Amino acid sequence: MRQRSLIAITAALAAGALTLTACGSRDSGDKGSDSGNGGTTVVIGVDAPLTGDLSALGLGIRNSVDLAAKQANKKNYVKGVTFKVEGLDDQAQPSSGQQNATKFVGESNVLGVVGPLNSSVAQSMQKVFDDAKLVEVSPANTNPALTQGDNWQKSKARMYKSYFRTATTDAIQGPFAAQYVYNKAKKTKVFVIDDKKTYGAGLAATFTSEFTKLGGKVVGTEHINPDTKDFSAVATKVKSSGAQVVYYGGEYPQAGPLSKQIKAAGAKVPLVGGDGIYADDFIKLAGSSGTGDLATSVGAPVETLPSAKDFVANYKAAGYKEAYAAYGGYSYDSAWAIIEAVKKVVDDNGGKLPSDARAKVTAAVQNVSFDGVTGKVSFDEYGDATNKQLTVYSVTSGAWKAVESGTYNGS
Repeated sequence: MRQRSLIAITAALAAGALTLTACGSRDSGDKGSDSGNGGTTVVIGVDAPLTGDLSALGLGIRNSVDLAAKQANKKNYVKGVTFKVEGLDDQAQPSSGQQNATKFVGESNVLGVVGPLNSSVAQSMQKVFDDAKLVEVSPANTNPALTQGDNWQKSKARMYKSYFRTATTDAIQGPFAAQYVYNKAKKTKVFVIDDKKTYGAGLAATFTSEFTKLGGKVVGTEHINPDTKDFSAVATKVKSSGAQVVYYGGEYPQAGPLSKQIKAAGAKVPLVGGDGIYADDFIKLAGSSGTGDLATSVGAPVETLPSAKDFVANYKAAGYKEAYAAYGGYSYDSAWAIIEAVKKVVDDNGGKLPSDARAKVTAAVQNVSFDGVTGKVSFDEYGDATNKQLTVYSVTSGAWKAVESGTYNGS
């Protein structure tokens, strides 16, 4: 590829930020349950890490879905239908995610699921939901293979018709970061590290591919154990490599300490990562040495979007203890995609749910199109979000500050 950036960068955006994943399956019964007041109760499931290291993100996902359900009920958006939310904790573990998927499938009033956070967890859930024709909409999964197959770089093929996501994929996020690092930050030598997990390894690979196309040089690579806390050995390698920047494919529980230890080893270079490190907890873990570190995340900063004004105000008014975090807006939009689909199915069936509601809701999600918290929400033929916007954030004065927002135009 030519060395000139192909990212269409919009104006620098103001501070403040936080921008979201899903799964589903069924049993013999598809209809929502009678709510006891003459209406029907439809449950939207949420699968996310509600405890553990990644719970800050998971709780933001759950709360944002809960807010969407409450708003739909308040507006009586689907006449005769009351939405409820059931959250299950996957602890960021694929085995737990698969068990949760099976549980959701077994509950006949569950007509859609939002989640999971982790791409590796999604892999364990997709077939369970697809076999049951239960729709899953993820606000946070970014691995391209989830929608386009393992061979997506050469030949795209949709694997599961029940799987959708509102988050942009790493096929875009990795190259977007590479172009910013090379063309804007003027860094030509990178040390690439990943945590060997589906998300981290995939993101690092797409970053590396674009960075080398641009003319950048990878001066070292390392694959860490995600359970590791001591990164002194890799930090020493980074220092001796002559790298001007470190790119990390993984999540904030490891990225924060990694950044801190790299600086302590004498390598005063920024660490750059994807949306997996874009969390306030990264800054807490990295400490003052995290200043200048960068992260990309899907979409634009929620607080800067006119479309998110009501979401931000309503979330605050609802009194949730936890922040909506990086995927709040996308979680709300993921839930609303399911709500819109339920409305379509009910309207098309004379005001009530049909016996094959799950299959019809799944089919309806494919065609939803609405103005959401994060902008226009719709899906392409693979189930991917049509909104391809991303933002670069920098740790400045102890907080994430938006640097640039733009759309990746391909290479």
